Amino acid sequence: MPEGLEVELYRRTAVGAIGRAVARVVVDGSLAPPDFADAVTARVFTSADRVGKLLLLGTDGPTVGLHFGMTGRLVLDGTAAIERLEYGGRRDDERWDRLRIELTDGGVLRVNDPRRWARFSIDPDVVPLGPDLFDVTRAQLRAVLRRRRTTLKAVLLDQHAIAGLGNMLVDELLWHSGLDPRRIANTVTTRQVVRLHAAMAEHLPAMLERGGSHTGVLSPDVRSSRPPCPRDGRPLQVATVGGRTSVWCAYHQR
Repeated sequence: MPEGLEVELYRRTAVGAIGRAVARVVVDGSLAPPDFADAVTARVFTSADRVGKLLLLGTDGPTVGLHFGMTGRLVLDGTAAIERLEYGGRRDDERWDRLRIELTDGGVLRVNDPRRWARFSIDPDVVPLGPDLFDVTRAQLRAVLRRRRTTLKAVLLDQHAIAGLGNMLVDELLWHSGLDPRRIANTVTTRQVVRLHAAMAEHLPAMLERGGSHTGVLSPDVRSSRPPCPRDGRPLQVATVGGRTSVWCAYHQR
């Protein structure tokens, strides 16, 4: 985390910066290009958009790209869209501020990240990214899977295939659609693509409104305690798939 759902919550918070001007920028130089502060200072925010896990803040000059890594949070005027990430810091420590944008009206937009995995850019190139997790069509999903001969989990985690899905969301969607994360992507049938796309359409908006990718059936508590599968009572499996720790039910996920 954060995954696409969390960044959408950040985007909704960042809307509050629209129409406000930048007075001063303080940024961790190792996480941004050398001209970042100069490019943003004295600019006015004009929009707040998102592609996958990338937050795009438009200005009357360049577009500011904010990527939050696994532990970054957006805070505007002291209010955070998410008070605490499941796998992030347990407090809001100013020493963890990697980006601080001071506004002329006295407000502050900042990115707080204890592990320094966030990245900041100017006019980021979004062309290589796949369709957004909320916008991908059934046909696009089928095409992405059909041309890949690696695991289904690895393909869905690939931001060039679908932008915004992360480890917890992929496990959740595969659990709902009854698909094994180890399944080779191009063996997924048309009927199974329909199930997977339907799970995305139903569960992504619901989890967004509940507060993010940690609110699914395979919640962090379930992932750590590994009770029987909530659907059929069989043992949950845990293994590394697609380079990430994966949780699934070998009984109903095929």
